[in-house]
Amino acid sequence: MTGLTSLWLPMLVSAVVVFVLSSAIHMLPLWHRTDYPSVPDEGKVMDALRPMALPPGDYMVPRPKDQVELKSPEFAEKVKRGPVLILTVLPNRMMSTGSNLVMWFVYSLVVSFFAAYVASRALPASPGYLEVFRFVGTTAFVGYSLALWQMTIWYKRDFRMTLKSTFDGLIYALFTAGTFGWLWPR
Repeated sequence: MTGLTSLWLPMLVSAVVVFVLSSAIHMLPLWHRTDYPSVPDEGKVMDALRPMALPPGDYMVPRPKDQVELKSPEFAEKVKRGPVLILTVLPNRMMSTGSNLVMWFVYSLVVSFFAAYVASRALPASPGYLEVFRFVGTTAFVGYSLALWQMTIWYKRDFRMTLKSTFDGLIYALFTAGTFGWLWPR
């Protein structure tokens, strides 16, 4: 077993590597440029929603009050008439990526911490590179990718978008695993 405190360097370096990789993946015109298409007649949609002054948050339309309403013919008619949607309302300001980038880096540190924890408890004192790679890579992949599928399963998030994000998670996991394998204390 390896002490968790001796793994601070691979945790930190792997988080930095993932941060740089994710920045490149999302800033270059690679596979994410088509993630969020615009709605037809965007101006009319915005004009229709603006008077409602929806506070930032997540909304479902139509949304039943309870199980009784969910099973009612009136609710079925609302669904049939449409539109049926899940809507995320953001604050009315230009997006500030600074705080999002900080949160993403902290998240990457958390994933690296859990990967370090699992590997440090599962592996013997001086494991080989491939043993470290396997445990860290699997744990990092779980941390970066698997929970994304819930949004596709339950809320119909675009399958392609989830698949692309899962591929991103695989890349992050492979680089995290490689970093740990390289910097694991011997």
